[in-house]
Amino acid sequence: MPVRDLHARRDRMSGHRPRLVGINHVALEVGELELALAFYGAIFELCGVEREPGLAFIDMGDQFLALSQGRGQARDQTRHFGLVVDDKPAARDALRSHGAEILPGPRLDFLDPWGNRIQVVDYRDIQFIKAPGVIRAMGLEHLHKRAAARGQLRSKGLA
Repeated sequence: MPVRDLHARRDRMSGHRPRLVGINHVALEVGELELALAFYGAIFELCGVEREPGLAFIDMGDQFLALSQGRGQARDQTRHFGLVVDDKPAARDALRSHGAEILPGPRLDFLDPWGNRIQVVDYRDIQFIKAPGVIRAMGLEHLHKRAAARGQLRSKGLA
C-alpha cells in the first residue's frame, strides 16, 4: 500500500487506535535448537529457558527471546534488534572469545551462527527502563543510568 494511501486511510479512521507500549519478545529462527542454546549460553548468562517442541524461550525478566528451530532466509544485512545487557564490554569479550562474527562499525553488532544480526546495548546507556520490581528480581540494583540516558529520559518526561 503506498504511503499516500496509508495517510488517507489514517485520516478517515475515527476512534481509538492502540498505542505501542513495548516489546514482549523477539523471535529468531536458528538452525539446531540445542546448538543455539549452547551458543547463546556461552555468550550470555541465561537465567531461565522454557521449551516447547522446536522452540526455546530465554527469560529476560519481564521479556524473553524466543528461538525457533529452522532458519530459511539468508543472513541479515541491516535488519537487527537490540539486546540489552548489564555489561557491554563483557559481552564484547565473550563474543570475541567464542568466535562470534562481530561486525565493523561504531556499535557492537554481531551475527549469530545462523545469520541473525544482533546489536548489543548497555542498559545504562539507553532510554529503556525496567520496573523497580523487575530490576530487584533480576539482581540488577547496581545498574544506574549514565548521564546521557538520564538526559534523554528527562527530555521525554520519563525521569
